Amino acid sequence: MDKSNKLSIVIPCYNEEQNIESLVRRVLDSPIENKEIIVVEDCSTDDTRRILEEKIKPLVSKIVYHEKNMGKGAALRTGFSEATGDVVIIQDADHEYDPNEYPRIVNPIFNGEYQVVYGSRFLNRKRKGYLANRMANRFLTGLSNMFTHQKLTDMETCYKAFKREIIQSVDLVENRFGFEPEITSKISKMKIKIHEVPISYNPRTNEEGKKIGFKDGLRAIYVIWKYR
Repeated sequence: MDKSNKLSIVIPCYNEEQNIESLVRRVLDSPIENKEIIVVEDCSTDDTRRILEEKIKPLVSKIVYHEKNMGKGAALRTGFSEATGDVVIIQDADHEYDPNEYPRIVNPIFNGEYQVVYGSRFLNRKRKGYLANRMANRFLTGLSNMFTHQKLTDMETCYKAFKREIIQSVDLVENRFGFEPEITSKISKMKIKIHEVPISYNPRTNEEGKKIGFKDGLRAIYVIWKYR
């Protein structure tokens, strides 16, 4: 990879007072030299905003604050609009995904092989995560594939990377987790092949702060149909 290439890392953040500082430090230590870190704080109700101001602000490129809670999709729209890197990747503000794996995901884009790459938790490895979540993901990914004609194993993955011009050209409207099937559908309508690479995964429970729920699954089904 050319060292002049820049990676923009967009971190949507809501009620992550226990994780955000350590996560940002892991991102800083990740093996990409030229990186831009953009945190979008989605009007947290815990101590996240204070931690960002006091501890994180000097470490990152930009922090954008939402004045009302709008959801992950809305936070990502904000982050994408601020990105200036050659490639943009999404990073959740927890420790389920490992920033050390960025090169595996983004290098195929930097090298000109693909325009969009997803990091799959389920490709060429034993499935990890809680059974209900795995089954829901398998169903939603299969349903999405029926309409997009992609051959994905993990449509719901956090680790999605895009050539910046691509992601900034997509008109996104979903405010919550409907972003995942929405972006997959709209990228597919652009006749872009989504490439997958295997990644590791360290799932957390709802008690530990996982935010996606049953209603988000129902919304995902609706979104898949809506943007088919």
